[in-house]
Parts: sequence; structure tokens; C-alpha cells
Amino acid sequence: MSLIGILIIIVGFALKLDTIAVVVSAGVVTGLVADMSISEILSTLGTAFINNRTTCLFMLTLPVIGLCERYGLKAKAIDLIKKAKGLSTGALLSGYTFIRESSIAMGVTLGGHPQFVRPLINPMAEGASIAKYGNLDEKDIDKIKAYSAASDNIGNFFGQNVFMANAGVLLISGTLESLGYNVDTLQIAKASLPIALAAFALCILQNYLLDNSLKRKYNKK
Repeated sequence: MSLIGILIIIVGFALKLDTIAVVVSAGVVTGLVADMSISEILSTLGTAFINNRTTCLFMLTLPVIGLCERYGLKAKAIDLIKKAKGLSTGALLSGYTFIRESSIAMGVTLGGHPQFVRPLINPMAEGASIAKYGNLDEKDIDKIKAYSAASDNIGNFFGQNVFMANAGVLLISGTLESLGYNVDTLQIAKASLPIALAAFALCILQNYLLDNSLKRKYNKK
């Protein structure tokens, strides 16, 4: 009987009833069948919502981004970058990596693949090359997509440990302390800073080589 909540969800979704009402009803009925009091049920629902609120907010951004793309966000981004004719794909991606790494080093999560890379950064990176060289091969379009994703990953991964209150820094500190090493979060952040700078320098080099490869290929045509 404790699995009746699953049946309620299946029936509710099959009948296309309100999603929130179906899920909450399934939770309440499951709690009642499990001999939980009303206060315990409400407390459990509230705790589950609080623990998963970040995921909920992330999911809310997806339809918003989809609507923006439908009404021309990607096209506007490409048109905007085409007007800046002196800006190369590599320079654009290096600038985004700097912003991404700097912001997360200060504890501000700015960017991400669904929110920034797919709808904005990648179209702008492609637009910068199209403005310089005209139409691109499919292989080079895929390469620019990969470099756009890499720019976000590098900035996010290597910049986050520079922020002392980051979850990764706290995990490292707690693990080392449990092993008998007296290390605080400030020491970890200081040790992470040169690694973040080195990663950014390598990212600039990578993007510079991308610009050169595109220039050599399309200037011959």
C-alpha cells in the first residue's frame, strides 16, 4: 500500500491532471498510508522542496531559454557579434572564460551550458568566425561548439576552488582534517589560485591556436 503514490502519479499523468496537484496528492496519500501525521507529511514535503530547490530553479530556466531562442535570441546574438568585426572567436571565448572564472572565484555562479553557452556564447563564437571567413564547414562548427563548452568548463572547474566557501573547498578541508592535516579553507584557496591562473593561460593559448587554424584554412579559399 505504501506504493500507492506511484499509482496516483501514473493515473494523474495519464489523465493529464495538474502536475503539482498530482505529485502533492501522491505524497500526502503515501504519508497517510505509512501512518504519518499531517504535520510529519507537511514537514517531509517542505524538507524535500528545500533540499531540491536548486534543481527546481535550474529546470525553470530551460523553458525560458527555449522561448528566448524561439523569439530570436540566438539570431540577435549572431547579429551583434558580426558588428564587432575585429573580434575573433578565440578572443571572445577567452573573454568569456575570464568572466566565468572571475565570477565563480567570488562566489557568483554566472554562466553554464544551458543558460549561456548554448543560447549565447556558442552562436556568438560562430558568428565571429562567419563575419571573418563566411560560411564554415560542419567540422569547424562542431569544433567551435566544443571550444565554447571547454571555455565554460575550464572557467568553472578551476575558478570555484578559489572561493573559500565553495562546497569543493569545504570538502577538501574536511577530508584533510579527518586525515590529521590541519588545513583551513584560506590555504586551499591560495593553493588553488596559481592553478586557476595557469588554466586560464592555457585556455588563452588554446583559443589563440583555434583562431590561427581557422585563419590558415579559410584565408586560402
